[in-house]
Amino acid sequence: MGRIAQPQKHHGGARHPFDQHHQKLEHRSLAPKKSSIASIMLIYGLKQGDRSIHNPVSGHEISVRMTGGQDRGTAMTAAAPKLERFSSIDTLRGFAVLGILMMNIQAFAMHANAYQYPLAHMDFTGANRTVWWIAFTFFEVKFITIFSTLFGAGIALMLGDDRSQGTRQHYPRMLWLLVFGLVHAYVFWFGDILVAYALVGMVAVLLRGLPVAKLLFWGLFAIAINGLIFIGIFSIFNLLPGEIDPVALGMAPSAEDLQDTVALYQAGFIDRLPYNAGFAALGQVMGLIFFGARTFGLMLIGMALFRSGFLTARWSMPVYLLCSAIGLGVGLPLAGWAGNAAIADNFDLTHMWKHQGANYVASLFVSFGYASVVMLLSKINAFKIILYPFTAAGRMAFTNYLSQTLIMTYLFVGPPGLGWFGTLERVEQAQLVVTVWIGQLIFSVLWLSLFRFGPFEWLWRSLTYGRLQPILKSRDVVQAAGPPGG
Repeated sequence: MGRIAQPQKHHGGARHPFDQHHQKLEHRSLAPKKSSIASIMLIYGLKQGDRSIHNPVSGHEISVRMTGGQDRGTAMTAAAPKLERFSSIDTLRGFAVLGILMMNIQAFAMHANAYQYPLAHMDFTGANRTVWWIAFTFFEVKFITIFSTLFGAGIALMLGDDRSQGTRQHYPRMLWLLVFGLVHAYVFWFGDILVAYALVGMVAVLLRGLPVAKLLFWGLFAIAINGLIFIGIFSIFNLLPGEIDPVALGMAPSAEDLQDTVALYQAGFIDRLPYNAGFAALGQVMGLIFFGARTFGLMLIGMALFRSGFLTARWSMPVYLLCSAIGLGVGLPLAGWAGNAAIADNFDLTHMWKHQGANYVASLFVSFGYASVVMLLSKINAFKIILYPFTAAGRMAFTNYLSQTLIMTYLFVGPPGLGWFGTLERVEQAQLVVTVWIGQLIFSVLWLSLFRFGPFEWLWRSLTYGRLQPILKSRDVVQAAGPPGG
C-alpha cells in the first residue's frame, strides 16, 4: 500500500507556510512505520505541509514536490525549495480556519465583552443560549488550538529538524507576517492572531532541532505554565471584596457605552478606526499574557506531531481511532460541563476560573480528538472526494482567514459596509457562519483549479522572496491537482 513520504530535509531555501508549488509529480511507496501506543499521549494539532494526491487506481500517493526547475518554459523567479505536500495536513488546516469563525463572529457582531461575558450584549435565552453552549463546547479554543499547532508543524516542515540549517527565509517570512498582522489588527479587526504567530514563531523556530520527546515535554510545560497564569488571573475576582460588578470591572459595557459602540460601528469604517486600534493594542498585550506561552507550547507540539508522523496520517487506523476516542471522550464532556456550569452560575465572575480552566484543559483533548478523526478519515479512500473542499480551504488558509475579516467587516461595520453590528442574534450569527463556510469551500476549490495558491499566499510569498512569484498553474498541474478520483 503506497504511503506519504517522510519529509525531507531541505537545503538552499525554505518553503512558505501557506503556499503551494507543484512542479514535479512522482509516485513514492515506503514501508509502513509502526507507532507506539505511548505516542497517543502526544497531543493534537498541525499546520502547513505539502499535500499528496491520492491515485484511486494505483492506491499510491502522488507526492507533490517542487524543484527549482522550469514549469512549461517559465523559470522560477526565486530559488525554490524542494518540498512535499500532505493532504491530511491541508485538510485539518481547512477545518481549523473555518472553525475559528464560529467564535470570532461574536467579536465582529457584538460588543467585544460579549466574547468572554455573554450577558454583556444581545439576548441570551432559548435558542440563543443553546447556540452559545454549542459554540463553547465544540469550538471555543478548540480550533485556534489546532491552528496554532499547525503553525509549529509548518516550521518543522519548512526547515526540517537540522539545527545547522539556516533560517534565512524564515525571519523575512515572519516579518512580513507581522506586517500583515499589524495592518489586519489596527485597520480591520482587533482580534488578529497573526501578530502573535509572527512573534512567537521567531522564537519557537530556535527549538526545532530538539528531539520529539523534548519538544513534547517543553510544549506541555509551556501550556501548563500558561494555564496556571490563565486560571490565576481569573481567580483574582475571588479576592475582591463585596459584590462584583461586571460593568465596574470592565467585563461588560454600561448601557451608555453599549449604545455608543453600536452607533460607532454603524457610523462607518473610518469613524471606527480609533476604537478598533485601541482594542487591538490592548488585545495584543493581553493576548500574549493570557495565551503567549500556550501558543509557544502548541507550536512545539506541532513540530513533534509532524515529525512523529501523526499529522501526515502515517499512524495506523486503530491508533487514530483510539486517539479520537480518548480526545473526544474526555474533552467534550468536560467542555460541555464547563458550559453548563457557566450558565447555571449566571456567569458569576467568581466562578469564571472554574469554567474557563475546565475548558482550557478540555480544548487540548478535543483538539487532539478532532485532529485524530481527520487523520483517520484521510486514510480512507472513500472520504477523499468528500474532504477535498476542506483540503483546498486549508491550502488557502491565509487567504480564507483574512477574507473572513473582510467579509465580516463589510457586514457589521457601517459605510461603505452594511452596519449590521448589534442587530444579529446568536442564532442568526451561526447561520451566517455556515453560509460563509460554504462560500469559502466553493471558492477555494474553484480558485485552486486555476492557480497555484491563494491570492494572499501569493502576495506573502512574493514579498518574502522579493519577486513576483508565478501564480497560474500549467495545464498538466491543473489536471493533476484536482479532487481525488476526479
